Amino acid sequence: MFNEDEVRKQICDIGKRIYSNGFVAANDGNISVRISDDEILCTPTGVSKGYMTPDMICKVNMAGETLKTNGANRPSSEVKMHLKVYKDRKDVNAVVHAHPPFGTAYAVMDKPLDRPLIPESVILLGSIPIARYGTPSTDEIPDAISKYLQDYDAILLQNHGALTYGTELEEAYHKMESLEFYAKITFICDVLGEPKALDEEQVKRLYEIRKQMNLPGRHPAI
Repeated sequence: MFNEDEVRKQICDIGKRIYSNGFVAANDGNISVRISDDEILCTPTGVSKGYMTPDMICKVNMAGETLKTNGANRPSSEVKMHLKVYKDRKDVNAVVHAHPPFGTAYAVMDKPLDRPLIPESVILLGSIPIARYGTPSTDEIPDAISKYLQDYDAILLQNHGALTYGTELEEAYHKMESLEFYAKITFICDVLGEPKALDEEQVKRLYEIRKQMNLPGRHPAI
């Protein structure tokens, strides 16, 4: 399905981008790509996403069992969350988990990003719900995100961060960028005063545009 060497390089590139953009700090976050029906490449635990090399990327199966490592690194303990997405969404081939500051702040405040403020966010993401808090590396997070996977491509994780996914890695990453930009705009608007949200008819027209664009993924308007 995919060229494994190229995917390893791409995961490292996206890791550098989420690190340089401040979406993660230290060793936070994780990235994965499904390269076949039963093979997932994922980032290693305990390594900064800005300083990964292709040999560090680990391979696991859909049961979470390690298939291949360089001997020094092991898979992220949060791979269970990624596997849940792949199991529930056969159209998804890439997952990005990060802690973007503005998006994470809304997750901590238990405030979903559900106001239609700018056309781009309405078309691409629609709205972003919050999954209840779960202890990292346990089944609590996969269980918490389950109810949202069929209708959304971006989820805030209560007191934790954000999760985005798509048909390929660049798409999943762009959704993380868009989530953070949406959160930042929302925050600035709230500081300035009462935001003027798009009305129902305007939102409906944007949903029609999305359908015409035939964008991949799921959306609350579909």
